[in-house]
Amino acid sequence: MLEANRRYAERFDGGALPARPVRALVVLTCMDARLDPLPALGLALGDAHVVRNAGGRASEDAIRSLIVSTHLLGTREVVVIHHTGCGLEGVTDEELRTRVREATGADTSGLAFLPFEDLEGSVREDVRRIRESPFLPPDVVVSGFVQDVRTGSLRRV
Repeated sequence: MLEANRRYAERFDGGALPARPVRALVVLTCMDARLDPLPALGLALGDAHVVRNAGGRASEDAIRSLIVSTHLLGTREVVVIHHTGCGLEGVTDEELRTRVREATGADTSGLAFLPFEDLEGSVREDVRRIRESPFLPPDVVVSGFVQDVRTGSLRRV
C-alpha cells in the first residue's frame, strides 16, 4: 500500500482543491468495498464530501458529519445511498451483540448497529431522519437511492 501511495502521490494534482465541495454535495453511503461513489455519480475529487459507515445509515455520528459539512463547509444537498446485498440487511442488533460478546466478552448494549429488514424502508428512514434533524439547515435538499451492486445502477427511493 505504501508503494502504491508513493506512485499516487507522484502524480497527485489535487493539493490546491478547496475544503468546500465544488458541488455543495455530501453523499452518505455504506462502507461496502463494492461501492465507489464518486465515479458512480459522475463526480471528481473535490466535488463532494463522502460519509461512509456500515449500512450508509444516518447514525448520530453520520449526522455529526452532516452538521460539519453543511454549517462549516457549505453543502446544501445530501444524497443517501444504500445498496443491494448489504451485510446489515436481515440481521438484528441482538445477533451482532451476541457475536461481539462471544468473540471478545465486550458489552455492546450501548451501540445501535442500525440493521434493517426492508432496504427501501431503511433509505426512507434515513432520509426522514436527516430531514427532521434540528441541527441541519432547513433548506438542505435530501434524496435517497438504492444502488444495485451487480449492475452499478441507482434507483431513486
